[in-house]
Amino acid sequence: MDLIEKATIMHYHRHRMEQHRHGTVESLGWRSANSQQKRFEVLSAVGDLNGASILDIGCGYGDLKAYLDRHYTGFDYIGIDQQPEFVREARVRFAGYSRTQFFLVDFTAAELPQADYVLASGALGYRSKTENYYTDMIRKLYRIARIAFAFNMLDKESFPHHDLLIAHDRDKMLAYCRTLTSKVTMRCDYLVDDFTVFMYRQH
Repeated sequence: MDLIEKATIMHYHRHRMEQHRHGTVESLGWRSANSQQKRFEVLSAVGDLNGASILDIGCGYGDLKAYLDRHYTGFDYIGIDQQPEFVREARVRFAGYSRTQFFLVDFTAAELPQADYVLASGALGYRSKTENYYTDMIRKLYRIARIAFAFNMLDKESFPHHDLLIAHDRDKMLAYCRTLTSKVTMRCDYLVDDFTVFMYRQH
C-alpha cells in the first residue's frame, strides 16, 4: 500500500468523523453497531481468549477491546491503528485499564510483536494497487500469531463496487490461506456481504 492510498484512507475517516461525529462506529466506516458487533462475535470465536495475549490490527477506538471485556478475562490486549484520532480516543476511553495498550502504528510497514491471537476486523478492506498486498499482509499477520490469526473481508459475491473499499473472492482467499497452513476454517453465515477466516498454527 503506497503513501497516497494510506493518505486517502485517513482522509476518508476524517470525512466520516465530520459526517457522523468522532467516536461513532459510523466514523470508523461501519454501517451500524450491530454489524460491527456481529463481526466481533465471529472473530472472537477463533479460540479461548481467556488469559491470552491479543493483537488487534486496525483497532479504531478500541471497540473490540470493549467487546472482549464483556466476554473474556485475564487477557493482554494491544491495539494498533494508523489513524491518530482513533488512537487518541482509544487511550482516553481505556485510560487506567491494566494490560491494555494502544499504539499509533502502520501495520503494513512496521515490525509487529507476537501475540497468541492476532485479530483484524476491517483492516484488509481497503483498496491497494500494490501487487500481492492482501496475500502479503495475511502471511505477515499469520506469522506473528502463536496460536491463530483471524480476519474478515468483504465478500465479492454480494458487496457492490466501492471506490475505497474492496471485496474479495472468498474461495481464492481460502485457497491462499491453505498454502500457509492446513488448519484453516471459514465463516460466511453471519452477514450477507462478509466472511471470516481462521488460520491456526501448525505445531
